[in-house]
Amino acid sequence: MNVLAVVLSRAGSKGLPNKCVLPLCGQPVLAHAIGHAQQSRYVDEIILTTDSARAAAIGRSAGVWVVDRPPELATDSAPVVAAVRHAVDQYEQATASPSDVIVILYGNVPVRADGIIDRCVDHLLATGCDSVRTVAPVTKRHPDWLHRLDGDRMAQFRPNSIDRRQDLEPLYYHDGSVVVVRRAGLGGPEADEDPHAFLGRDRRAVVQQEEDTVDIDTLADFYRAEALIRARNEAVLPEPPTAGSRRPPFTAAIAYASGYERR
Repeated sequence: MNVLAVVLSRAGSKGLPNKCVLPLCGQPVLAHAIGHAQQSRYVDEIILTTDSARAAAIGRSAGVWVVDRPPELATDSAPVVAAVRHAVDQYEQATASPSDVIVILYGNVPVRADGIIDRCVDHLLATGCDSVRTVAPVTKRHPDWLHRLDGDRMAQFRPNSIDRRQDLEPLYYHDGSVVVVRRAGLGGPEADEDPHAFLGRDRRAVVQQEEDTVDIDTLADFYRAEALIRARNEAVLPEPPTAGSRRPPFTAAIAYASGYERR
């Protein structure tokens, strides 16, 4: 069995520009994601697909395969499966080595639970399912506690009388940590009409807690990831700011990196 990990990293980002290359606790955000794949006992090869020169340099320094992502696959509307399929096709054509299982990792996720990639692969193999995704429980944003607004007039999204969290129906959302699929499920371009078709019919889940994963989209997410990494004692402390600096070191780093790709 040949297992490939595909790490996705785009240069563009509307919420936090160039978030994948920002320095976080001693190394770029992307390097944390690559490190998670490197720690897996299943992953045979890691592929980074990116349109970012800086991200590509980070990938090469980490010793992973780097695939230049075409512009049409690097937009915020391009299907994830198309970028993954392109990366896998490029690797297989270059190495003549077919793959069986694909682990999909987002490069802007620097916090994952220990061993979660292997747990997902284990679940795929044990159940014979088509795909496995990590999920976390929905809590205060549960549909039974949501409302529609007509002006300022509130109407329950789903009429109910539930006022205790313990009485809510357990629901889960995909937390962005890990997606594992079978190679055959990637299909061809025709499959892109349904962006979720590559997950197959038999879709399984591995349940985590909300704090097990941080998907960075905003500056607040960035600082949350920093806090969790430090709490796990994984951080490599950066050099202290110079005496003349009035800007927090990470804020300065973000300001610097936000213009990096435009140079």
